[in-house]
Amino acid sequence: MGLSVGLIEPRIPPNTGNIVRLCAATGVGLHLIGKLGFLLDDDRLRRAGLDYWDQVDIWVHPDWPEFRHAISGERCLYFSAHGVRSHFEAPYMHNSVLIFGSETRGLPAKITNKYPDKIFRIPMKEGVRNLNLATAAGIVVYEAIRQLRLSVGCSIEMADGQEKSENMSRALRD
Repeated sequence: MGLSVGLIEPRIPPNTGNIVRLCAATGVGLHLIGKLGFLLDDDRLRRAGLDYWDQVDIWVHPDWPEFRHAISGERCLYFSAHGVRSHFEAPYMHNSVLIFGSETRGLPAKITNKYPDKIFRIPMKEGVRNLNLATAAGIVVYEAIRQLRLSVGCSIEMADGQEKSENMSRALRD
């Protein structure tokens, strides 16, 4: 099992749908953990994820203990606006699970108290409380891809109209 995103009790359907689209674009899996703020057949969730749902490995865990039973704690990295260290310093591994809290509550206190050394933040200008969940997930996923030098293939149309296949990980490194 490769790199994946974990969302603890996400509340806003379009955020989760946009993260599904991110996961499809990058080949990253998705773990939905705990009570969701929506049903999986919610139109807003489906609309934001477009037609990419079948391209993403999605696991639904009814609660945190069930998730932790399935996934080793060594794989988990946590992201919060309250983290002390930058996401650039996170020790990403090829099988890391990048964990984000809900849009309204963030990471649960049981996690922030138990794993303070594994909580990272995205640097932001002073006065900005936090980023949108889908935006934060995108920033962290692409940083993990860059650091791990993972290959995410893409095609770039050149100015002369020709198509050039590029390796996104190479473009992100340069």
